[in-house]
Amino acid sequence: MHINSSLSLTAVLLSILLPSLAGADEGIDEIIVTADFRARSITKLPSSISVMDAEDIAAAAVQHFEELVNIVPNLNWSGDGHRARYFQVRGVGELEQYQGAPNPSIGFLIDDIDFSGIGTVATLFDIQSVEILRGSQGSRYGANALGGLIYMRSTVPTAERNGRVQLTVGQDNAISVGAAFGGASGDSETSTFRVSAQKHESNGYRDNTYLGREDTNGRDETTLRARLRLQPSAVLDVNVAVMYSNIDDGYDAFSLDNSYTMLSDKPGRDAQESLGASVRVEWSGPGFMTLTSITALADSEIDFSFDADWGNDDSWAPVTYDYVSLSERSRKTMSQEFRLTSNDAGRWFSNTTDWLFGFYIQNLREDLATLNLGDYYDPFYDFADSLDDSFGSDFEATNVALFGLLDHNLGAATRLSFGLRVERRTADYVDTAGVAAKPAETMWGGELGISHDFGETMTAFASLSKGYKAGGFNLGDVPQDVRNFAAEELWTIEAGIKATLLRNTLRLNASVFHHRRVDQQVRTSFQLDPGDPTSFGFATINVDEGKTFGVEAGLRWFPEDQWEFYADVGLLDATFGNILPPLDYLSGRNQAHAPRYTVAAGMVYRHPNGMFARLDATAKGAFYFDVSHDQKSTAYELVNARVGYAGDQWLLSVWARNIFDRNYAVRGFYFGNQPPDFPNTLYTRLGDPRQIGVTIEKRF
Repeated sequence: MHINSSLSLTAVLLSILLPSLAGADEGIDEIIVTADFRARSITKLPSSISVMDAEDIAAAAVQHFEELVNIVPNLNWSGDGHRARYFQVRGVGELEQYQGAPNPSIGFLIDDIDFSGIGTVATLFDIQSVEILRGSQGSRYGANALGGLIYMRSTVPTAERNGRVQLTVGQDNAISVGAAFGGASGDSETSTFRVSAQKHESNGYRDNTYLGREDTNGRDETTLRARLRLQPSAVLDVNVAVMYSNIDDGYDAFSLDNSYTMLSDKPGRDAQESLGASVRVEWSGPGFMTLTSITALADSEIDFSFDADWGNDDSWAPVTYDYVSLSERSRKTMSQEFRLTSNDAGRWFSNTTDWLFGFYIQNLREDLATLNLGDYYDPFYDFADSLDDSFGSDFEATNVALFGLLDHNLGAATRLSFGLRVERRTADYVDTAGVAAKPAETMWGGELGISHDFGETMTAFASLSKGYKAGGFNLGDVPQDVRNFAAEELWTIEAGIKATLLRNTLRLNASVFHHRRVDQQVRTSFQLDPGDPTSFGFATINVDEGKTFGVEAGLRWFPEDQWEFYADVGLLDATFGNILPPLDYLSGRNQAHAPRYTVAAGMVYRHPNGMFARLDATAKGAFYFDVSHDQKSTAYELVNARVGYAGDQWLLSVWARNIFDRNYAVRGFYFGNQPPDFPNTLYTRLGDPRQIGVTIEKRF
C-alpha cells in the first residue's frame, strides 16, 4: 500500500524514540466509557472501542464529526449528502436512504437522543466526548446497532462557574462563533447547568460557474445545547439534556467532470432541523441496586433536494434535459428505558456476580414525501418526455426489548460476562403507491465474553457475540419474490489485549475479529430509464452470508511530559460469500465502503508555557462505492496540522486541514447522465480540499 511520507516519518520517529521509554514516568489518565451500562474503564471492557475526549476533539477537528472519521480504525462514511449521516463500522452500515422505512445498522446517539441514520446534526462545539463501539451491540442497543454504536456526549455541568467564547475564521469564507457557560445554580451545588450556542457558515468548497456563485454548496449550521444536573441527595442524580440543531446546507456536490466546478442551474438543499431532549434519572435508594430511567425524544424535519442532471440549458443544448428531485422527511422518536443494576451490596453468588436487567421501548414515526420533476426533448429524434412523479409514505415502528447482563468474577483476575437481549418489533407502513405492510418479528442477540488481568498492566479478552437487524420490504417496481427481506444476524468472534506499560506511559489496545453475516441484507440500486436520472429503483436482498476478518490496533505513548505520539491501524477483509443471480457478480467481492486499511498516526507537543503543536496523518485504502457496480475509489492520504497557544484564559491556534490539497472521493455513482447516448460513467463526490484557519477562544 502507498502511505503518505508523513506517515512514514511518524513511524521513523516512533522507532527512534521507543528505546527512551524506560526513562519516562508520567502517567496516562484512565478512560471511562460512558456508553457502557456501568460506565467502566476502557481497559475492562471486552470489546474494541475508540474514545476521544474534548481535548482530542478540539485538536483533531474544526466543526463536524465527519472530520474525526479518518482517525478511527475501520470507520468510514458515505458522502451521499452534504454532511455525514450514514456510517460504516467494519464494513457494516448503510450508504443512503431514498425511500422505504428507516432501518439503520449503526446506532448514533447524542446525549441519549437517538439520531441513527440522520447524523447530520453531529456538530462538535462543546462536545465532551465521542465514543465509537465497534462490533455488534446486541444486548446493549439492539436492532439499530448491528455493526456498532457512535455515542456523543456534550459537556457535563460542574459546580465551578466557567465558560468560553470562541471565534473561528478560515478559507472558504468560513466563520464560526460559539459560546458556552455553566456552573452552580445559585449558592447550592446540588443544581448545576450548562448552556452553549454556536453558528457556523462557509461556502462549501464549490464554484458554480453557470450561476456565478461560490455558495451553492454552502454551510449554515446552528446548534443550541442545554444541560441541567440535579443532585438533591446522595442517592438521586437527575441529568436533563436539550438540544436544537438547524443544519441548512446547500447541496451542489456532484459535477460532470468530477471536480469542484459545478454547472447545475437548480442547486439543491440538504437540511435537517432537530429538537431533542433526554432525562436520565439514577436512584440508588434501596442500597443494593440502582434504578436508572432514560427518557428521550426527538423531532426532526429533513429536506433533501438536488439537481438530478447536474447541468443547465447550455450544457445539453440543443437537447432539453432538466431534472430535479425533492424530498421532505419528518421523523419523530420517543424511547423509554429502565435498568436495575446491582451495587456492591447487591452482588449475587457470594459477592462474585454483578447483575443488570432492563426494559426498553421505542416508537418511531416517519413521513416521507418526494417529488421528481423533469423535461426531456431530443430534436434529432423528435423525441420528448416529461416527468411529474410524486410519492408519499407513512411508517411507524415500535420496538420493545428485555435485556440482561451478568458479570461474574471467576477469581481475582478473571471475569466472565454474559449478556442477552430479546426484542419485538412491529411496524405499520402505507404509501401512495398502494403498498401496505404490517411486519412483525422477534429477534435476539447477546454476547459471552471472558477477560483476564495479567498483573495490573495488561488485560486479555475474548468474546462471542450476536447482533441483529430487522427485516423489511421493498417498494416500487421489484419482483414479488424480493418484495420482502428477512432479518440479518451478525456473529462475531473477537480477541484482544489492552495494556498500560512502561510505568504507565504507553497504552496499547489490539484485537482481531471475524464476522459472519447470516442472511446479509444487500441494498442495490438500478436505473430504470437511462434518460431519466431520477428513475432509480432500490431493492434490499438477502444473500446467504458475508465474511469479515479484521485487525485493529491503537498505541498512545507519552515519552516525556511535553510529547505525545499515537498510531491507530485498522485492517479489513470484508467479502461476500457465494451469491445467486442476479447478484452473483458480487460473489467473493469486497463489500462497499470497506477499505482494506485505515491508518492514522500523529504527534503532539505541549510546552509548559502553553505553546503547542499537533500533526495528524491519515491513510485510507481503496473501496468499492456500491454493490450495484464495480467502480472503486482510489487510496488517499491526508495530513492535518495545528499550532498555537493554550493558556488558562486564552487559546489561539492556527490550523490546516488537507495540507497537501489531495483530491479524494467519499461517494461514487455509476450510471448514464449525459444525453443523447447516456453512457455509464463514474461520478464521484470529492471530500473537502485544503483549508487554513484561525481559532481564538476566551475562557473564563
